[in-house]
Amino acid sequence: MADDLSLKESVLVYLDVSGGLQRLTEDCKRFNDSQQTGAVFRLCVAVSPSDVIEVDPDLGDCILHEPLKATSLFQSVCFLAIKTLSLVEKIHYQSQVNVILKLTNLPPFPDYTLDLGSFPRCYGPTRPVYIEGLVVAMTRVTKYTQAARYLCENDGCSCSTGFHHIRVHAPGATESATVGNNFSCMICGSPLKEDVKFRLLGDKQLVELIHVKALEVLRPSQPSAHRYQSITLFLRDDLCNSMTVGRLYRVIGFPAAHGHPLQSVSWSVEANGVQPLLPEYPLQVSSGFQQVLKAAACSPWRFAAVAAQCFGLEVAPPGLYDTLKLALLLSLVQTKAHTEGISHNVALLVLTADTLIPDRLMSYGLSLACRGVRHHSSGELLASLSRDSHGTGTANIHAGSALLATGGICMLGDLSCYKKERLDTLQSALESNTVSVFIPGKKYVEDADQQLSFPLQCSFWALADTSQRSGRVECALLGTADIGPLPPQLVSAFGLVIQCRDSAGKHSLLTQTIHTLKQAVQPGKPLYSSCLEFSTQDYKELIAHAQSLEVEVSPEAEKIIHGYFMASRRVRTQSQDVKISTASTELLVSLAEAHCKLSLRRTVLEEDAVIAVLLCENSVTLKHGASALVIPPDPVFPCDLGEVDGLHRRDAALDELHQNILRFIYAYAPGADTFITEE
Repeated sequence: MADDLSLKESVLVYLDVSGGLQRLTEDCKRFNDSQQTGAVFRLCVAVSPSDVIEVDPDLGDCILHEPLKATSLFQSVCFLAIKTLSLVEKIHYQSQVNVILKLTNLPPFPDYTLDLGSFPRCYGPTRPVYIEGLVVAMTRVTKYTQAARYLCENDGCSCSTGFHHIRVHAPGATESATVGNNFSCMICGSPLKEDVKFRLLGDKQLVELIHVKALEVLRPSQPSAHRYQSITLFLRDDLCNSMTVGRLYRVIGFPAAHGHPLQSVSWSVEANGVQPLLPEYPLQVSSGFQQVLKAAACSPWRFAAVAAQCFGLEVAPPGLYDTLKLALLLSLVQTKAHTEGISHNVALLVLTADTLIPDRLMSYGLSLACRGVRHHSSGELLASLSRDSHGTGTANIHAGSALLATGGICMLGDLSCYKKERLDTLQSALESNTVSVFIPGKKYVEDADQQLSFPLQCSFWALADTSQRSGRVECALLGTADIGPLPPQLVSAFGLVIQCRDSAGKHSLLTQTIHTLKQAVQPGKPLYSSCLEFSTQDYKELIAHAQSLEVEVSPEAEKIIHGYFMASRRVRTQSQDVKISTASTELLVSLAEAHCKLSLRRTVLEEDAVIAVLLCENSVTLKHGASALVIPPDPVFPCDLGEVDGLHRRDAALDELHQNILRFIYAYAPGADTFITEE
């Protein structure tokens, strides 16, 4: 008793020092102002174990290892404070105060971390731990019993009236521990009967959490011998809807096992606090890229060109597929984990007559992404539904490949392998940038049918095999590309379309063959003395560092982007009856920002906007034909960089294309003469 009294004194001191008593007073005012007539009043108390240990180590140890006892101590102190200060007149018994301890942190030791890949499957004390994982499924919000009042059936017992028997939900407990007909009076032993009109309900949501390393199984790498199993996480009350499918989180929770040890045992975790788990970015790039950056300082185009030329040398030699390599790098750099607000991800479609090398380049790029998922045509792309197995019967929404790739890349592969229904679903998702899920009410115990939407925050990479004939009449428009069996509407839904012309021609085939043979004969040795070679780790650091850069669009770049959009929309609407949507502006800005980040700058220059315009104009030309802005077939790499003055010649060619863009804007954009001079 003396120990409990000392701990209660420490609780009072901590509440006074941390401002908890002031918050308690404010919460009690809310109870007085409301029309609540229930038996139980719920109070959330924020507790920092590290601060509590400084006040009283014994109390801190109690919070970390005996949370139920610690909750009882805080409940007793809060009740005494409420009665002493006359804060709430409706509270007469300590059992009417339901205290929830919200832990703000835990000690940074291994014993306070629960690894979802190897957590113990045995009974043990219910104590708080850190859990990190990926949300792969979640249910709709349903109800559960926060608290219930019971009365003794013996009229002569003092517990037949008042609030002596109140059962509240405890972390890790099931619904049967709060509501049931097998409870007995603690005074006379008679059966207890629930007073249903005082039952207090709260919100509950179930989330499936899995180890983040489980995503490695979905990458195009060697098969893994590891198996990962998700664990059920219970979110209650204010924590409901605090998590999103496809995101990474760090949770403070209470693990609990249910069932008989000799029969079936299920594991779950009661969440106490939820925080998004943000990635860590390196402060700088490798020394090799730093040297290239210093050497390429004379031109804002050169560093990105060198990075693209040396990209994926294990797959393709330098000089082949340079535009595709640059597009992959731009998409990787611009795809950022946990993007808030407008998504600037880049959906990339590659048109090629031979999918082998482009597919390998995409697979290599996928290995560099912070999160990469290779989708198979037979799998679920967006989301699927199942019935919750924990007794509620509500709909359980499972993430498909696109949601699992949130903040990363979803590689679709060859779209010619997909059925028409799945292509239609993909087109709808690309156009709306959302994942829509329809929940039939009758099937999943809902009052009415519901339509849910989740933001789509990943970049899609896809291939189209143009060697397959579509059966359609060939289009006579100059510049359009053969899209194979794909519907034109689906191709238009992709923001960036690239045609790989390197797959055709005897010279390219010979170069690729020599490259493959050299790799087979001399594995691990440098193949090109005239070309810099960077490791996979170097590219991972480059991409991660570029993703972390916050860039600002300069007025000059903004004028180029706005002017080109206005001129292109005017020309193509009048001559081709093609509607250029405002999404084109977002794509232009996204590509310009990506080129700026890849060049390791923080200000989007006019030269970055030129690269964005050339890529977009080439993409629109492949879809709808050429316009008044005449560009070469491969505008971003108009010459071979392998030559001695290759980079210099490329700069000169891009300068000329820059002038052509300005002339195009001046001639066709409404009001362009106000910000672009004819000279």
